[in-house]
Amino acid sequence: MSRRILLIEDNEQNRYLVTFLLEARGWEVVHAPDGPSGVALARETAPVLILLDIQLPGMDGYAVAQALRADPALDPIPVVAVTSYAMPGDRERCLESGCNGYLEKPIDPQAFPAQVEAFLPPGAARPEGAVP
Repeated sequence: MSRRILLIEDNEQNRYLVTFLLEARGWEVVHAPDGPSGVALARETAPVLILLDIQLPGMDGYAVAQALRADPALDPIPVVAVTSYAMPGDRERCLESGCNGYLEKPIDPQAFPAQVEAFLPPGAARPEGAVP
């Protein structure tokens, strides 16, 4: 089973922080800086989980989630929005577009890895130190 997480995020500092936190827990993190390349990379790498920013160039996160859900090979992969969109209705819009979960930015570095791991499908491979 894969230990790969796909992060679709255009902000380099956010990519660095998320990668640092998850790699410290034994995850392999692959990145895409925009929506179209994120959908393509999901097809190429078969991640166990996808972390998705909503405010992306080229294709917003809502459209990316819908594209992932429209692909039968990608539909089973959990998609978690990680976004600074925190207005009333934003969480619901993320879930309606196909995301399985929603985490607000700024992320809490202490809690973030466990929050992400909570969205893993049952039976997914977890690195040492990951929450079952």
